[in-house]
Amino acid sequence: MQKYEKIRIGEALFLDRDGVINRRIDGGYVSTPDELELLPHATESIARLSHFFRHIFVVTNQQGIGKGLMSEDDLLAVHAKMTAAIEQAGGRLDHIYHCPALKEAHDFCRKPNIGMALQARRDHPGLRLKDCVMIGDAVTDMMFGRRCGMQTILVGEWPEIATQQPQLVDFCFPSLLEVAEDVEQQIETSQPAVNH
Repeated sequence: MQKYEKIRIGEALFLDRDGVINRRIDGGYVSTPDELELLPHATESIARLSHFFRHIFVVTNQQGIGKGLMSEDDLLAVHAKMTAAIEQAGGRLDHIYHCPALKEAHDFCRKPNIGMALQARRDHPGLRLKDCVMIGDAVTDMMFGRRCGMQTILVGEWPEIATQQPQLVDFCFPSLLEVAEDVEQQIETSQPAVNH
């Protein structure tokens, strides 16, 4: 872990959704806007991070669709509420990519496979995945980022992933808030001192 001294900023930030932006539903899925519970400081943190990245993307596995427990329209409604909250806080999401496939299908779009990242690159010609950052709370997120050549940041409830699989994790923080604070401090300390 911590192979890099600084978080790589500038190109694009890829964010997992459940456990990073909103609270996970254990054993279930966020299938309606009412079930969407944004994590403390998540929208504010995305707003702060928006200043430092050309693009902000969400990449999320949503096999609840594949299981028939929710529809694409249900997911759109959830994401509309999430996007509105982020925009109200002064942030932005340039695109939300999701994979509805079942885990057992081993679909190329489903993390840890990199289909959603390749779709983002098709949608945004010139996007350099190796210059991007992936933030997630699960091993699959870290594998996704590593397979794309991205810097990886682990947040959330399972920091032990960083010690169990250090080859997958470049940085580890409790939440998006600490990531935003670290990036801001990084920028602040890189500015030349001003003589009065």
